Amino acid sequence: MREFDYSKLADRTWPSDILNLAAKIHEYKGRQDMFVRQKPVELDRLVEIAKIQSTEASNKIEGIITTSTRMKQLFEEKTTPRNRDEDEIMGYRDVLNTIHESNEYIPIRPSYILQLHRDLLRRSSASYGGSFKNVQNYINETRPDGTTFTRFTPVAPYETPEAMTGLCEAYEQALAKESIDALILIPCFIVDFLCIHPFNDGNGRMSRLLTLLLLYKNGYSVGKYISIEKQIEKTKDRYYDVLEMADAGWHEEKNDPTPFIRYMLMVILACYTEFEDRVGLMEKTGTSSTAYDVVKKYVEDKVGKFTGADVVANCPSIGRSSALAALKKLTDEGVILRQGAGRNTFYVRADTEE
Repeated sequence: MREFDYSKLADRTWPSDILNLAAKIHEYKGRQDMFVRQKPVELDRLVEIAKIQSTEASNKIEGIITTSTRMKQLFEEKTTPRNRDEDEIMGYRDVLNTIHESNEYIPIRPSYILQLHRDLLRRSSASYGGSFKNVQNYINETRPDGTTFTRFTPVAPYETPEAMTGLCEAYEQALAKESIDALILIPCFIVDFLCIHPFNDGNGRMSRLLTLLLLYKNGYSVGKYISIEKQIEKTKDRYYDVLEMADAGWHEEKNDPTPFIRYMLMVILACYTEFEDRVGLMEKTGTSSTAYDVVKKYVEDKVGKFTGADVVANCPSIGRSSALAALKKLTDEGVILRQGAGRNTFYVRADTEE
């Protein structure tokens, strides 16, 4: 079975673009920490938006879907899950809340990862929730002609407990030595976790929850305010491509995690950039600005089309009803144009028609 030894990462020479990405994230982290200390109340709405987006996006990657209206009702506890998909969506929300609220008390150990997996699947009543896999799983791929083939065979069930112990111990040892940047170590852990594929179901969702947990525990809390899962879902094809590159030769310890490290650093950096954009909008509009002022400022700075949901997400200092009312007023005034209908409705600035 493969050995886990992250001390080897300290001896590697990393490409300059990866080092530059890590340096930029460190800079953004410092500015975020300052803003969180100064204006924690203003960020509360960002937290709630990020939770919904994270839960929706991570499940969507796995084909677990419900409508945006149902998602909002479920989060506000105005309804109860009506099928297995919604049970699993709410299970993700439960674990996400645990990580947000108690990450400092969740050590990276197999027993705790099992408990998070148990909670992920608790609402769906899956018998294998909280247990390592008992059947061999495979990572399959579909060819253009519709046929499938096995691209990667994860660790066998009987080797899984030992592999997970080795993975967690190697991570903790590398972290304690402080010889490798956590921003490089975390994606390596996630690649290895996915190559082990320790569960019968829920491996992808658990990998994204663990990504959030590891970032939190190393001081990178941007996922609390901006959905990392949404950024991954937006670039899903690239996500799968880099995972395929990173697991080639894994069993022989010849794989190269660099593509996945680069991808994850770009995702994290994009989240920090979005955080500063939203914080900047708060500061430009000011605390005394009306909802109309806030939405108008967002519209004036927006290039391309946008939806009502985009306005609500990017104007966290005001409520949903106020944001949509301001959007309607701007439409009535001819500042923006409404296009499409129903779920396909979007808006563009009127000056794009000039």
